[in-house]
Amino acid sequence: MKIAILSRDGSLYSCKRLLTAAQARGHCVEVIDPLSCYMNINPGSSAIHYRGRQLSHYDAVIPRIGPAITFYGTAVLRQFEVCGSYPLNESVAITRARDKLRSLQLLAREGVPMPVTGFAHSPDDTSDLIKMVGGTPLVVKLVEGTQGIGVVLAETRQAAESVIDAFRGLNAHILVQEFIKEAEGRDIRCLVIGGRVVAAIERQAREGDFRSNLHRGGKARRVEITDSEREIAVKAAATLGLDVAGVDILRAARGPLVMEVNASPGLEGIEKTTGMDIAVQMIAWIEQQAKPGFCLKTGG
Repeated sequence: MKIAILSRDGSLYSCKRLLTAAQARGHCVEVIDPLSCYMNINPGSSAIHYRGRQLSHYDAVIPRIGPAITFYGTAVLRQFEVCGSYPLNESVAITRARDKLRSLQLLAREGVPMPVTGFAHSPDDTSDLIKMVGGTPLVVKLVEGTQGIGVVLAETRQAAESVIDAFRGLNAHILVQEFIKEAEGRDIRCLVIGGRVVAAIERQAREGDFRSNLHRGGKARRVEITDSEREIAVKAAATLGLDVAGVDILRAARGPLVMEVNASPGLEGIEKTTGMDIAVQMIAWIEQQAKPGFCLKTGG
């Protein structure tokens, strides 16, 4: 097959692993910077141009679109979809997942368990908003935040009100969320591919922090998950329409709770922790789903 990887940086671990895995299985692969693409959207002549040339047809596209370029990146992915390419994750599913509020609303509608979460606009609602999520301590999150950035633990009511008011003063959209103390700074990252959990790791926050993101110094170990955690992870990915997803789960006293669903999960942490070849499983899923055309593989 002919496969495009949409990525701004082909040297990143995940991109290199996907490129190597696809080439090892005999596919023609090109890494394409979505911000260097421009599109002809006319009926009957839809096309994608890239750095001065019109791109030919790709059987499949692997989106590795960072949050900073979600709007334009998903627009480019959507154009590939219009031109008949199979997307590993659809553009609409990625935009669902990137909008924290929208994704939580969809998960709640489908009955996926998650921490109690509040959202409000008016400063007059701050007091009742804090009460609604069970009081302090609580977590304040920027809707647009990622990798633990824009996430604050407020341990007292006064601190919560100050943080909320400060974010509002910046005209930022925020979520206020119940703090799951018994999780003790740990969460479970479940990697879902094609409707099943293929790997899971437990991430532990560094000392003095409550955010378990590996980008923020957290540590990881391989973990066995329960049937309930497996079922919830699969349901969360399916609810957002994602074929590939990193589903983050907290182990609470009342059972597993979905904290977030990542539409472009990094492979480095989970591959190195588990020793599993996740990249090749992603390529194998594409092979099952896409309709390949003939492609003569060349070296290089």
